[in-house]
Amino acid sequence: MDQFERYVGQVFDKRYRIIKVIGIGGMAVVFEATDLLMRRNVAVKMLKDEINNDVQSVKRFINESKAVAMLSHPNIVNIYDVSVKDSLKYIVMELVEGITLKNYILKKGTLSFNEIMSITEQILLALDHAHQKGVVHRDIKPQNIMMLKNGSIKVADFGIAKLPNAETVTMTDKAIGTVFYISPEQASGKKIDRRSDIYSLGVTMYEMATGKLPFVADSPVTVAIMQVKNRPRPPRELNDSLPLGLEQIIMGAMEKNPDNRFQSAAQMLRHLAQVKNNPRTVFKMPKTETTSDMSSEGGQAMPDNVKKLTRPTRASRSMFPVVAGVASSFLIVFIISAVVVFTKLGDSLANDTSEQIVIPKFIDSFYSEDFEAELEKGNYNVEVEYIYDAKYPQNQIIGQDPLPDEKRKIDPAKNQKCELTLKVSKGATTCELPDYQYDDSRTAEIAVKNLGLIPIIVKEPHDIISPGYVIRTDPEPGTILEGGSHVTIYVSSGQDIEYTVVPYFTNCTESEVMALLAERGLQLGYVSEEYNESVEAGRVISQTVSQEQQVPSGTKIDFVMSKGPFIVETEETTADDETVDAPLDSTDSSDNIPDDSDEAMEELLDAILGGSVNDTGEE
Repeated sequence: MDQFERYVGQVFDKRYRIIKVIGIGGMAVVFEATDLLMRRNVAVKMLKDEINNDVQSVKRFINESKAVAMLSHPNIVNIYDVSVKDSLKYIVMELVEGITLKNYILKKGTLSFNEIMSITEQILLALDHAHQKGVVHRDIKPQNIMMLKNGSIKVADFGIAKLPNAETVTMTDKAIGTVFYISPEQASGKKIDRRSDIYSLGVTMYEMATGKLPFVADSPVTVAIMQVKNRPRPPRELNDSLPLGLEQIIMGAMEKNPDNRFQSAAQMLRHLAQVKNNPRTVFKMPKTETTSDMSSEGGQAMPDNVKKLTRPTRASRSMFPVVAGVASSFLIVFIISAVVVFTKLGDSLANDTSEQIVIPKFIDSFYSEDFEAELEKGNYNVEVEYIYDAKYPQNQIIGQDPLPDEKRKIDPAKNQKCELTLKVSKGATTCELPDYQYDDSRTAEIAVKNLGLIPIIVKEPHDIISPGYVIRTDPEPGTILEGGSHVTIYVSSGQDIEYTVVPYFTNCTESEVMALLAERGLQLGYVSEEYNESVEAGRVISQTVSQEQQVPSGTKIDFVMSKGPFIVETEETTADDETVDAPLDSTDSSDNIPDDSDEAMEELLDAILGGSVNDTGEE
């Protein structure tokens, strides 16, 4: 990590101040940073120096930024900025404060039913959004699922994602999805689609439900082969508290043949919702191919060279005629049954009028009544979902299920058609932005979303408005906006208080006190004076705020200054008082004493003796 600490304190592109290193991967290092322009903390994912010029690594890095830039979903990590300069390549993304699902599983072991359902549901929502945009993640695994403290999750790391109409990133040992979670088609190098993500999610669910991976071996190659050929041990054998319906969903997602899996995230969500609403739900699952000779450990097939042949004993020889007779009977019955079955199968095939169709691309076409009529006349039952989206004109098709090039079977003779769902843009909707100043930020955020707008929360200090309340919005209130527009909500984080450390003022002079106050950003408070035997006059005896204490800048500090020791002056006389010569023209020496001397003497005597002196001088 030391080699990356040198970036701490640096500012990338005069905007992102690096705070600390928060993660290091095989290809990149992730920093926590402050976005000086937007005044928020972000994560900066920077390509490592040693692979900065590697073509495939850079392509994967750019691929990740393109993939996530196409997506906008609460369960997908947002990307704010991308820089691919020669000297510095980094992605600025949402800072997610939490832990990976992998670490959570390692910490807890088997997760509860509610946790599995909640996490899976959020991942499926993220995948459904990505798949609708034509993006296949290809690396779904617990390490790429971030868990936040509030229970929500974020899908991250689209580095090897398959983008629509884009060159696929070469699958190297660094880019391929982790072998413990990859689909059979990934492991065997075949064509992949959104159903590959479904398989990887099934493996992730298996690990959440059992605390174990379905396939483990000494080498990645062996694990990859097991992903292609072997069936996993049923999860309920490892966790008998697991509902049967949930086990069926997990096993259905992990089918080897993609055609036998859930065909979309939306379809899997519907099944999940049924089990969530009623954990006793049991599905009627289609029969699938099974692997023979399964061992009891991890569903691994037993090698042929381990199987043992036993020599028949005498008892078995003596029973041979009986066994042979029974076997012959069964063989005759089997042959007859087989003839009947194949005859019926032949008739069925002869009468089979079903046909396979390839789903065309409807995305980017414009939906109309004539378009719908043509589809209805053809092979489709159409369901339309209308969505406000300012990025697309009205009536443009922006999503479809099934996806283009997928295959479906229909039977026109039986009026059986393909179910087709189309998402159609309603274009931009407009609204007037209300005034949310002084509103609670959460209330304002929800209100903005309900208007079909996208809120962006930015916190900044404010001396008057309480923390968590809206300062202003950008655009201003009253602005007419199209649906899908961004609204920045500036929220108060409270006063921007700077702190300083109080110095040691004792025994300082007045000028030294003023200099220290100015240096530390403090202010002079009330100053009092008192006599002190040990502190020289004009110096500080005490201060109201103790030294080394952290206080807000501008804090006033009171001082007690010394007047020095208290001294009482007295006039002592002796028997040999000296005679003072009076002027020659004086008749009475008392005439030379000022009139107020008697009063001064009386005050002095009164202070010393605590008594009183009358006007005549008598006590």
